[in-house]
Amino acid sequence: MSAPPGVSTEAETREARLFQKRQLTLVIVLTAVILVVEVVGGVLSGSLALLSDAGHMLTDLLALVLSLMAVGFASLPATQKKTYGYHRIEILTALLNGSFLILISAGILYKAFQRLLEPVTVATGLMSGVALLGLLGNLLAIAILSRASQSLNIRGARMHVVGDALSSFGVLAAGLAIGLTGWQAIDPIVGAVIAVVIVIGAIRLVREAVDVLLEAAPAGIDLEKVSEAIAAVPGVLEVHDLHVWSITTGLPALSGHVRIDGARGATSDEMLNRIKQDVRDRFGIVHTTIQIESRAYQELGDVH
Repeated sequence: MSAPPGVSTEAETREARLFQKRQLTLVIVLTAVILVVEVVGGVLSGSLALLSDAGHMLTDLLALVLSLMAVGFASLPATQKKTYGYHRIEILTALLNGSFLILISAGILYKAFQRLLEPVTVATGLMSGVALLGLLGNLLAIAILSRASQSLNIRGARMHVVGDALSSFGVLAAGLAIGLTGWQAIDPIVGAVIAVVIVIGAIRLVREAVDVLLEAAPAGIDLEKVSEAIAAVPGVLEVHDLHVWSITTGLPALSGHVRIDGARGATSDEMLNRIKQDVRDRFGIVHTTIQIESRAYQELGDVH
């Protein structure tokens, strides 16, 4: 049986992760090259902006390495102790990446304030040339990551690269503007704008990662509508103790208790298949654990 639209099979998930590993490896190499170029360019030009951007790149390089490690761990099979495998490492890495981005943004804002107080004269020609190379390299990295499936982990890695691209563009624009006007305050103003853009996306990423870790209902899945859909299956009398959560990005799971009317003639197995099929087709949930209960079943105290 093929998976419904938007739901990946296990084989497709494994193939997607292998592709993610290749794409992340390419981006890591590219980011390392840009980092070296910006360090050399910053030292030669005397540009604090380029050196700060290089520090930003170093942090992002470490985050990309963490993302690559997360994809590798997520590909490992489940064990008797890790019954869901290592999928959550991907979410933990996304949370870490988002936290790094917030810290980076705070650092950029601090540096921007310092540069407003103490402007620095730099070789704007070399500064702008290196920033242009960094921008082109980051745009290439964004294109590479955009081809991979957009899990939280990949989105976090791509946000780091987008932040690098914005930073490189800001340095380039600031270098050109300072060269034309001599107004040194342009550099810190652009840096502050970059920081605000980065932190908005980072907060959104952290919030989504925390929702997964807290086992909140996945975005786009209304628990009440899921309950109503199950209750609408002919022969279902009651739905209770229903839970929907995400194991990792794009992998929702469901558990619940369903009381059925045995008088309608359908066996519990038939009812279970009807419910699982309906939940799968309507909500894309393929990992389900449903306890079928008869009309006369009584709960054993608080045991569910």
